[in-house]
Amino acid sequence: MEYQIEGGNTFPLVRVELAAGEMIKAESGSMVAMSQDIHLKGRMDGGVKGAIGRMFTGESFFLQSLEAHQNPGWALLSTAQMGMIAPIALDGREWILQKNGFVAASQDVKISTKVQSLARGFLGGEGFFVIRMGGTGTAFVSTYGAIYNLDIPAGESVVIDNGHLVAWHADMNYQITKGARSWVSSVTSGEGLACRFKGPGQVMIQTRNPRDFGNWIQKFLPQPKERR
Repeated sequence: MEYQIEGGNTFPLVRVELAAGEMIKAESGSMVAMSQDIHLKGRMDGGVKGAIGRMFTGESFFLQSLEAHQNPGWALLSTAQMGMIAPIALDGREWILQKNGFVAASQDVKISTKVQSLARGFLGGEGFFVIRMGGTGTAFVSTYGAIYNLDIPAGESVVIDNGHLVAWHADMNYQITKGARSWVSSVTSGEGLACRFKGPGQVMIQTRNPRDFGNWIQKFLPQPKERR
């Protein structure tokens, strides 16, 4: 499979070129256009259990399967979010992905769900179910804003606002912590809770926080009138 990300960083498209016999799986509704040689169908990747698990991560019950049967073909894929689509090259090391972040993956990438601990699920901002990606190949994830890759060396740790998390190596050690040195500073600085990741590993972060955007735009929306 060959691919190219087009359309800029705000409203991009992924163009995938598939050889005869190749297949890519994508989030439901991702297909924008495809050549006549591509066969599109819905599938429960991972069976019923896997499909139900995806629903808890904010993804759809069915995935799209786009396959080039007898001849090569191409497809254009997009996402509903305003921001980049970023590729992740999987080499056997698993990744954890934020909910609503999956766009597509080549056929040898395994998509499943992971149940987080009570503290991480409730306090971390990602919920109790997150997406686990493994196997080999290329996966595409969507971000709100631009993407920034943090390579954390062994023995070092980085504190990351949980609203900016996109994906991270699944074997990395991380814990929920306060955003500043004290709880008072955490509250008054507006950071509250954050995640402390310890290397070695890579964390992908997004430059914008969707919750902050929601709070900002709420100020400009008409407020419901009080009933008398």
